[in-house]
Amino acid sequence: MTLPTKLTLARLLSTFVIMAFLFVPGWIAKAVALAGFLLASVTDWADGYLARRWRQTTPLGALLDPIADKVLVLGMFLAFVQLRLIPAWMVLIIALREFLITGVRLFAASRNVVLPAAKEGKHKTVSQIVAILVILLILLVQEWLGRSAISVRAIAMMQGIVLGCLWVAMVLTVISGASFFWRHRSILREAMSR
Repeated sequence: MTLPTKLTLARLLSTFVIMAFLFVPGWIAKAVALAGFLLASVTDWADGYLARRWRQTTPLGALLDPIADKVLVLGMFLAFVQLRLIPAWMVLIIALREFLITGVRLFAASRNVVLPAAKEGKHKTVSQIVAILVILLILLVQEWLGRSAISVRAIAMMQGIVLGCLWVAMVLTVISGASFFWRHRSILREAMSR
């Protein structure tokens, strides 16, 4: 197994550890979750960079990389829903887009067609990562200061920031999904005709 594939596998497995720390009380647990998510996000960039630079792209790595990305992002969003930090319906829209596009990619792959990532998809990913980082930072601040020490106005402002970031991520997710389906409509027509 190549180093890039090991990094991808580590990102996949670390998601569950990061999520577990979110449910542990105290600011240290939230700091560990934030640091873990930052490290996992860096491995997302590093595994692809190293695989291309060292010419170590493998079918296993190509399969695991998008799965690890989706598990990381959706796992974090689901944990936030469980903690009642964000609305479930927004995460459902994001998850639906991810599953539909993964299905189309798998269908295309069965026809030996590779559907490359587009600019909109990369913007979507960045917006999701930023939203998660903002939520983790706010959680850390709230745990560190103690919710009782934060004014009602400050808490409302933090909730507004979280929702704003999530709205941006959700809108970019929908736009990138619509763009993907439009660009690959011939494959969709073929899949639906079966």
